[in-house]
Amino acid sequence: MFRRTFFIATAATFIASASYADLHIRFMEGAPKDRFVVTNTGACAIEAAQITIDLTGSEAGLIFDVTAAGSGVEVFQPFEIVAGGDYIVRQPSVVDGDQMVALQVSDFGQDKSVAFTIDVDDTAGAREITVSNAELRGASVSVMLGGKQFSTSFTQGSELTLNTGACL
Repeated sequence: MFRRTFFIATAATFIASASYADLHIRFMEGAPKDRFVVTNTGACAIEAAQITIDLTGSEAGLIFDVTAAGSGVEVFQPFEIVAGGDYIVRQPSVVDGDQMVALQVSDFGQDKSVAFTIDVDDTAGAREITVSNAELRGASVSVMLGGKQFSTSFTQGSELTLNTGACL
């Protein structure tokens, strides 16, 4: 009797546990293109959300360098979706010198990724064309999901996990 009661209580706890729609964001410095990868690491698909990468709080004054004229230095690269384009509702507009990009996603399945390339330059460092992990410190990522906003910042390195609420 004890084993049966224990099993039922354990199963009920497991079933009642919340599932989360978490995101993993990774920045990869590259030449000539830098890359951001956003992966749905949660337990459910994200039906509709806006994911915003915001460089305004970065210690190095990071900017997107997308044209030959403007705020960036040397090499530039336009915004280009390179994976997961089926989950993007519309192509975001990124202007040279911008510090934010917002991705509107839908039907963004569990373990699926969206990746884009772009050039990121720093405006406060000695090597403006190379972005190190420390230079991302203070940049943030937020997601508007189910009418709620969740946000976190890069603190160490070039990866972060954005924990959201329970699946909707």
